[in-house]
Amino acid sequence: LGAALLAAFAGTLSGALQGYGQEVFNAAVLIVAVVMLGWHNLWMASHGRELAREMRAVGAAVAAGEKSLLAMAVVVAVAILREGSEVVLFLYGVVASTQTGPGPLLLGGLLGVAAGALVSWLIYRGLVAIPLKRLFSVTSALIALVAAGMAGQAAAILAGADLIPAWGYQLWDTSWLLPDATLTGKALHALVGYSDRPMGVQLAAYVATLLVLLVAGRLVHQAPSRQAAAQH
Repeated sequence: LGAALLAAFAGTLSGALQGYGQEVFNAAVLIVAVVMLGWHNLWMASHGRELAREMRAVGAAVAAGEKSLLAMAVVVAVAILREGSEVVLFLYGVVASTQTGPGPLLLGGLLGVAAGALVSWLIYRGLVAIPLKRLFSVTSALIALVAAGMAGQAAAILAGADLIPAWGYQLWDTSWLLPDATLTGKALHALVGYSDRPMGVQLAAYVATLLVLLVAGRLVHQAPSRQAAAQH
């Protein structure tokens, strides 16, 4: 539905705002994706422990025969439903920031599903044990890097359209070492926002977003401990 609407209004978007409608739309989607990824990180920092306890409780109940596997399926389905909108925005953000075609995007999605299924099977069989605390910490850090990269790309798009100041169009040039066009460069660009010729405003948006997410996440994570200490 979203793809159909985007295709229907592609001409209108391209012609809007003096021909920069598509760029503004892409930047807006990236910014919304950054906000939602940031909200996800803060939500996990605030409710991660509670979520881990619920997951352990449901898993123990299923193992003991007190609940059916349907209970576990419901928990997983609710989690997937909540993440659905974020996944859609994230994927469009990747397309907007990397100009990736449908082929590589589909291949990456299939590889991600296969890797997730493999890890889930290994955990289910007891062959791999991943501490939930470490898992949440690592995923939160990766999400913060992805969000920072998207924020930087949104700033670069707006600066390229002369809608915001660039603060320097090329701070450095590492294309001789790792060009954006290479497979490694594209992967790093999608994962951590790498750019071989970054603008000043792009770097500023990247650093600011990363600092805000890390500091806010740490404050939210420590809030229950401070509240418990204040009560005592």
